[in-house]
Amino acid sequence: MKKLKYFLVSAAILSISLQLLGCGKKAEKTESWAYSHEPGEEILSFYDDGEAFYKGEKYSYSKDDSYITLDDDNGDHLGLRYVMEGDTMLLYEKSTYEYDGQKNTDGIVGVWKQDNGWEYQFTDDGRFSEENIFFGRYTVDEENCCIRLMYDDPIEDAYLYYELDGKELTIDYPWPMVRTEVKS
Repeated sequence: MKKLKYFLVSAAILSISLQLLGCGKKAEKTESWAYSHEPGEEILSFYDDGEAFYKGEKYSYSKDDSYITLDDDNGDHLGLRYVMEGDTMLLYEKSTYEYDGQKNTDGIVGVWKQDNGWEYQFTDDGRFSEENIFFGRYTVDEENCCIRLMYDDPIEDAYLYYELDGKELTIDYPWPMVRTEVKS
């Protein structure tokens, strides 16, 4: 009985000591981001213990001035380009499009589609269509793999980063992000 009492008291003292030293301390959220069109729905968050959550999935992360690198438990990496603009952020998310038809042109000229129906069309005379809703002119900076979309509508120009691999076009599309609003 004495040994059991001694063990319980020792365990309690050890537990209290670890708590006082900060062991078992709950990680604190350092940043929380939402799409600007849904400011109350968190998309990306960072914690002071090196964890991050992106679209509900848990990752470890590293961050520099232009990239966020997310690593999952399987060792897969996800690199997200970002640009800070004051209290807001442009987060570049990747989407892959397939060439619609025979690929007989150089570069991005042609119609590019996703299974969900989203599409881009780039013509050889410098015009583009995005989802057959937004139209305008475009230029390509091949050295930096960047497409500039200049909309006919009063919409700010968009800069898309791209990778072209045969009949696949991967686009890093900029999404405006704001600090997540706290729901009351």
